[in-house]
Amino acid sequence: MSTNPKDKSIGDVVDTMHTELAKALLKRVKDGTASASDLNVARAFLKDNDVTVAGRGKSKPVDELAAVLPFEEQEQAASDQ
Repeated sequence: MSTNPKDKSIGDVVDTMHTELAKALLKRVKDGTASASDLNVARAFLKDNDVTVAGRGKSKPVDELAAVLPFEEQEQAASDQ
């Protein structure tokens, strides 16, 4: 597989961006440097990607991010209503 970005399909580029965003957010949350804005981006990222307890298992970085965010499931369910 070529490392030249021009050789990647748009789907590959989007997949890479998705994975790298999840990894970057996960790193900030894990190392304690995540700002309120970062946490909001992470929350929206997970919600936009339909990550719920039932939706886990599709992406390891996204699953890890969901597992470490400092939100209670009850608080999240209340905010979704």
